[in-house]
Amino acid sequence: METEIKLGFKDAESMFAITSADWFSDFCLDTSEKESVLLTNKYLDTADRKITSRGAMIRIRHYTSDEEDFYEFTVKYGGAVSEGLHQRYEWNVRSDNSNFNIAEFKKEARSEDDPDELLEEALEGVTDDDLSVICSNFFDRTVYMFGFGDSIMEACFDKGKILNSNNEQAEDILELELELKSGDVVDLKEMANYIIEETGCVPFNESKYIRTINLIDKG
Repeated sequence: METEIKLGFKDAESMFAITSADWFSDFCLDTSEKESVLLTNKYLDTADRKITSRGAMIRIRHYTSDEEDFYEFTVKYGGAVSEGLHQRYEWNVRSDNSNFNIAEFKKEARSEDDPDELLEEALEGVTDDDLSVICSNFFDRTVYMFGFGDSIMEACFDKGKILNSNNEQAEDILELELELKSGDVVDLKEMANYIIEETGCVPFNESKYIRTINLIDKG
């Protein structure tokens, strides 16, 4: 299960100011300058949004940097969101192309920790021909590793855009995602609360996908 807290910022300056704050080195395991990676997300669903309506998501993510160029397919399903804490079942498969295939995905995702039967449930009754890209977004991601309490977490600084279907409206992506890699969710919450107190950022209950869908629906 993916466990992360999303924190929203009013501008890029205040978000990236974290990396030069006095307390940053207290929690960051490696403070050396990191290269950002461009992430382009495309989301798949049926014409009647069957996947979304059952609380699931299919994503094709393209990673692009000077050192990397690959795709990752992701299915998320179920879980809960509260005060910026997102916990969802998640399956991932890395690929050298963007061609998502349901049967191949289920075969390759078998080694993931979350139950196979939930993945089957998320994709039940849907074929490859039913799926098409319904929305997209893009952002640069810079990743640091944090240690707090007895836990290790990934701190992802995301800066980008969500565009509507006509490319006429846009919303900024200015988020810090804290994802628990090992340890206790209590530590994750305490780390997030510390950042909130230090920066004035706010918890986000809406994922990038839901924000993108909402903008598309507004026209």
